[in-house]
Amino acid sequence: MTRTRTPAAPPPGRRTVLAALAGVALGAAGCSGRTTPAAHPSRKATAGIGSPSPSPVLPRTTPWRPTSAEVQPAAKLRAVRLVEAIGAWADGHGGAAAARARVAALGLPTSLVGRAGPLLPTADQAALQVVDAQYGGILSRSASVLVVCRQWTRRAGTVSAGGTTVDVRLSRSGSGWTVDALHPAHPGPAARSLAPDVRSVLSDERIVLPPAAVADLRSGQVHTSVAKAMLALARTYRLEVSVVRSGHPLDVFGTSRPSDHPRGRAFDVWRIDGHAVVDPATSRGLIERFMRDAAAAGSYNVGGPVPLSGGGAGQFFSDATHHDHVHVGFRT
Repeated sequence: MTRTRTPAAPPPGRRTVLAALAGVALGAAGCSGRTTPAAHPSRKATAGIGSPSPSPVLPRTTPWRPTSAEVQPAAKLRAVRLVEAIGAWADGHGGAAAARARVAALGLPTSLVGRAGPLLPTADQAALQVVDAQYGGILSRSASVLVVCRQWTRRAGTVSAGGTTVDVRLSRSGSGWTVDALHPAHPGPAARSLAPDVRSVLSDERIVLPPAAVADLRSGQVHTSVAKAMLALARTYRLEVSVVRSGHPLDVFGTSRPSDHPRGRAFDVWRIDGHAVVDPATSRGLIERFMRDAAAAGSYNVGGPVPLSGGGAGQFFSDATHHDHVHVGFRT
């Protein structure tokens, strides 16, 4: 199986996406963006006076697919299909009642719609593209799948660009994986001023950030150690970030130990120089170099799919959860 994450039409550049998000205080879930009046095509001279203007067209999207290398592809697919079902709808099919019908068609509890938050804004139409689905944790009978997405909504003649990250909790039984809960990201409001290194990260073309991660950085709740490390790594690599602070489990999955992510002391990378970490075709050497360079950039806790020796005590680790991304954590 192959993993498909990008819209069929070329997606907007990162500066375009950030511009769409700029000027808005990305609030509780980082899912609302700057609203832009849609540009209508010019009418032909033969068009009748008073003819209705065409509705703006939302970006084309493609369903996300797991690769054959996933630890539990069925768990990821279950989580993603739920997010796609709630966060995208055709014209006239918005609202909670329609979303519950779409969720019921998946054989999942319709009560999940009540926890969807930013995935279900008031809009005439919505399109959603899953950027990545990574594990927040994976055990034999439970899992956390972090679904990172962009979303476009239309209200009358206005299109808004945004997106969020959703921590989807699942459990496994004899009949397969089911979804138990949704925890959308809560980045918080934008800060009035930002540290210079954080501003540099937000403008660096070699650091690709999804909407919730942008909102995290704009909130001022991410430590400068994270920003400095991103900038250092970006001198050598093009890094595509999946999660920074919000949308991640509060504790290391399956334990009572606080995670560094909610404290603004970690970030995850799902693609390096255009190569997905989970893809078996991606050079293990590339991933190893990236992990070692992350440690050299100040991380005390680097996890990924490649078990590494050396470093300080416990500096490198590898497990099933980090089969699909590289975790870079900091003490302060």
